[in-house]
Amino acid sequence: MSLVDGVGRSIDYLRLSVTDRCDFRCVYCMAKNMTFLPRQQVLTLEELQRLATVFVSQGVRKIRLTGGEPLIRPGIVELCRHIAALPGLRELVMTSNGSQLGRLARPLVEAGVKRMNISLDSLDPERFRAITRNGDLRQVLDGIEAARDAGFERVKLNCVVMQGRNFDEVPALVQYAIDQGIDISFIEEMPLGDVGRSRGESFCSSEQVRALIAEHHPLLDSPENSGGPARYVRLARHPQTRIGFISPNSHNFCASCNRVRMTVEGQLLLCLGQDNAVDFRALVRRYPLDDQPLVEALHKALRGKPLRHDFTGQGEVQVVRFMNMSGG
Repeated sequence: MSLVDGVGRSIDYLRLSVTDRCDFRCVYCMAKNMTFLPRQQVLTLEELQRLATVFVSQGVRKIRLTGGEPLIRPGIVELCRHIAALPGLRELVMTSNGSQLGRLARPLVEAGVKRMNISLDSLDPERFRAITRNGDLRQVLDGIEAARDAGFERVKLNCVVMQGRNFDEVPALVQYAIDQGIDISFIEEMPLGDVGRSRGESFCSSEQVRALIAEHHPLLDSPENSGGPARYVRLARHPQTRIGFISPNSHNFCASCNRVRMTVEGQLLLCLGQDNAVDFRALVRRYPLDDQPLVEALHKALRGKPLRHDFTGQGEVQVVRFMNMSGG
């Protein structure tokens, strides 16, 4: 089977959110005081597994588990084990803030998670706490070490770059990735949700980040593709470390979009930057023993997948949905 949208793009990548909750409150992801979903509105583990099974049966080959913070969801390791075993799935990967990896990295590898992306926006404990509002940097650094030691096929860092908060730390973050022998991607802040400040004040483009890195390291453009939106370069003197740039505002990557997102309340988001959604929770609960209505709804929905998102300007809010509600 294969999934093709209305403009001929092949869709083989599902970002599946397992929770809207998180033990951090990052300034680019959430408002200071968040209201989370009541339990009855959240997909059960069995419903998440069923949806993953349906999507893989129709041609999805990569699933990324997201949140919120996926590792605070009870039963997450067993869910990973079931999804990783699905016939036809090429890889199960995850994005995490790293806070729980000290205890869960090895069980996740054993359950079949292939790659781990870990958010790291500062190496300064005070700044880290300010950006995450309550995060412990030491706990995350220990989690990164645990992930390296656990045997994932690849560990990558993600950094959302903001003027006035962590832009000046880009060289230090690159050096940390070099020292750890892992990759790092720098992400433009996405205009999702009203987080209580003007995003334009802190917006930092990928070109600015790349120029700052180039002051310290010769960069070599790379044609590599990890199955997502990142564009990569290699460091001439440190070829083991790959640098990625994810640029939703300054470099539209919609022409090659191969993914959809499922929120933890069962809304299929056809585009991160649009409000188009299909309610799969209602279908899952209306047809507990029959997957055919889900299959038909999926193919019908993809015919209406938007051609592109509409992020414009300096990253000001254009979609009211918060990032933790969008699935990482």
